[in-house]
Amino acid sequence: MKIDLTDTTSSKINKALVQGRRAIGTPAVGMVLTLVIVTDEENAYDSLRAANEASREHPSRTLVVIKRAARSPRDRTNSRLDAEVRVGVEAGTGETVILRLYGEVIDHAQSVVLPLLLPDAPVVVWWPVNAPADAANDPLGALAQRRVTDSYTAEDPIRELTARAESYHPGSTDLAWTRITPWRSMLAAALDQIACKVKSVQVDGEEFNPSCELLAMWLADRLDVPVRRAISPGPGLTGVRMETDCGPIVLDRADGSLATLHIEGQPNRAVALKRRETAELIAEELRRLDPDDTYASALKYGVDRLAETPSEPVTETAEEAREPGGSPAAPEPKKAPAKKAATKKAAAK
Repeated sequence: MKIDLTDTTSSKINKALVQGRRAIGTPAVGMVLTLVIVTDEENAYDSLRAANEASREHPSRTLVVIKRAARSPRDRTNSRLDAEVRVGVEAGTGETVILRLYGEVIDHAQSVVLPLLLPDAPVVVWWPVNAPADAANDPLGALAQRRVTDSYTAEDPIRELTARAESYHPGSTDLAWTRITPWRSMLAAALDQIACKVKSVQVDGEEFNPSCELLAMWLADRLDVPVRRAISPGPGLTGVRMETDCGPIVLDRADGSLATLHIEGQPNRAVALKRRETAELIAEELRRLDPDDTYASALKYGVDRLAETPSEPVTETAEEAREPGGSPAAPEPKKAPAKKAATKKAAAK
């Protein structure tokens, strides 16, 4: 069921929500949180679809805040709030309110959102694009226990990680970090199977992908060893190679779906490491509302502390790296051209 409201108020929107629930025969409110999505018109559809899919696991009231740019100076002085209320099948397993803000009310979005929050329920704010530099001190971010950004959508993702580290507050997280959860689980499980000391690590992935940097920083922070960040054609993360005093551990994913895990002295294993959709990432983030101390520690390690990396693409897989004796060979270090190396170093700052 959809209810369109033009030039409305938060009070009228709340009444429309009650009216919609009664009309479909579900007056009880069984939602566990409020998800506020702050986005633009271009990305609103995809973001809302992901939130609706995630609501099957986390029934929630979803508030989509769209700040509409005024076309003329006169329009910028006229404040208006339009809303679209969705309940029932149209809103997944919860409720959805799409808020379109015009004029001066854009600068007071928190005043519109506050009366629509579920009482005594956690609040999560998600910026799919154009997240503020300091999400915790943003007027909407200040309402939330959990703030979700996505460095991958930034114009300069690597510089964005540095900015996130400088403005980090407990409760902040990033979908670039959520994307590497399966990688972190697999690498931790691989290290649990051996009693060897890791000496160095290399992380391969496409250029300007913040998930690759975050995985490298997490490994460097937890293992306290040099970690190199190497460039590959992608997609996304393509491989991790850990040199240990018992032989290398290689986790290679060349196709973005199926990976191969090699541990010295053990047969190779196929591992499912598919690239996940946004709905799966949001659903994972909504499972925990406490501060993610592991993310904070990895983020604050700093991109500039990663070891120098080659600029040429790394395309070697775990199978291609195997020596005739059966164990992966350490790749020969490559010297990057001076111009490319300088460009990569500047991008990492």
